[in-house]
Amino acid sequence: MLLRNLTLTLLAASALSACTLAPKTVRPALAVDNAWPIAAANTGSTTSAADLAWRDVFIDPRLQGVIDLALTNNRDLRVAVLNIEQSRAQYRIQRAALVPAVDATGTATKGQSSSAQVIAGGDRSVEVYTANLGVSSWEIDLFGRVRSLSNAALQNYLAVQETSRSVQVSLIAQTASAWLNLAADEDLLALSQETLRTRQETMGLIQRRFEAGAISQLEVSQAQTLIEAARSDVATAIALVEQDKNALRLVVGADVPNDLLPAGGLVTAQILRDLPAGVPSDVLTRRPDVLAAEHQLAAANANIGAARAAFFPSISLTGSAGVASNSLDSLFDSGNGAWTFAPRINLPIFAGGANVANLDSAKAGRDIAVANYEKSVQTAFREVSDGLAVQSTITERVGSQERLVAAANDTVRLSQARYGAGIDSSLSVLDAQRTLYTSQKTLIVARLARETNLATLYKALGGGAPAAR
Repeated sequence: MLLRNLTLTLLAASALSACTLAPKTVRPALAVDNAWPIAAANTGSTTSAADLAWRDVFIDPRLQGVIDLALTNNRDLRVAVLNIEQSRAQYRIQRAALVPAVDATGTATKGQSSSAQVIAGGDRSVEVYTANLGVSSWEIDLFGRVRSLSNAALQNYLAVQETSRSVQVSLIAQTASAWLNLAADEDLLALSQETLRTRQETMGLIQRRFEAGAISQLEVSQAQTLIEAARSDVATAIALVEQDKNALRLVVGADVPNDLLPAGGLVTAQILRDLPAGVPSDVLTRRPDVLAAEHQLAAANANIGAARAAFFPSISLTGSAGVASNSLDSLFDSGNGAWTFAPRINLPIFAGGANVANLDSAKAGRDIAVANYEKSVQTAFREVSDGLAVQSTITERVGSQERLVAAANDTVRLSQARYGAGIDSSLSVLDAQRTLYTSQKTLIVARLARETNLATLYKALGGGAPAAR
């Protein structure tokens, strides 16, 4: 009966603590326009990249395999997941303060009284045995202090979750960029090797004409200069390919099988060309870093509630119910019941300004969280706008460069024909080959910019839901 009454008392007290003094969290107005400076290619789309799983964006099966490896082995992502587990445990610890902690205790005390405290010839030994079930210093959360702290812990946990999702989206984009860089440098290596072979063939023709006395040593020296330049480019490209493999291995967190490495160059990479951008008010409020900032703002408001509650009285309860006896064998006999109930009220009168300072600190923390939220939105807006700016011009850039390469090929063909007919000198052929080589390298750079911009834009738009694995 005593334990039942104590339990009912605690439940009734808990029902009183349903409210908090925390200000309501209102999402700040977006500190940016609700339209992108440059419209996306598919302005008629009603979806955004956040609605697409990453497998719907990075279609290439080899790239998908590499991203899968990264999501499994990358250490940064592993730390982010562990941070979620740690934050969840911290929230559970704080939430546990909302309910009474019930402890069971048992004690046995033996002692001896002085002879002056007992009748002459009496037994001087003293024995006391107790067994109790009770609550120790449980705060009745009348003004929501404990609940506010629990809400702050919850919002921090949700912020860590969003941060982890941001790490995942960034990892996917980073892995794709590393894979594409490797593909581009493999293209560059193949081009350098082909250029070296072509220049060596041209050198053979020039050498024969020099031996026949038809041209001067100057033309031979110039041709040899281009050969050595091409040979140097080959060596540089080989090093770049190996460095790209090392970078890809690091971001993946494991060795990448050969069958998942790029094959066929950038032109064979399959990535969704037109990522739907959506409208800023939808895209920006769904980005994981912006959502994390919003949860941190809610946590700051909860801290204000806890600081406000510190100005009001707090009540804590200590109570127990059990049995006590001077003999262990009769401890649980009828009539040995015992109970205690000790409420305590704490009324803050003077704390040297500590409570006011704590509230001011909490309010400043809220203002900082608002500024961080607005900065996150502005940063996100800028990243998306930059990606759309590249997207709006990259097709024209690549197309122009492809036409330049085609024209340079024609120039090389015509220069060789004129040189063979004795109309032009070898200098025209060498200059045409140099122009072609430069334009081909620039085309590789432009194609890489187009593909990596898609990966960057995927990240800027907030990524998408994890694909089924």
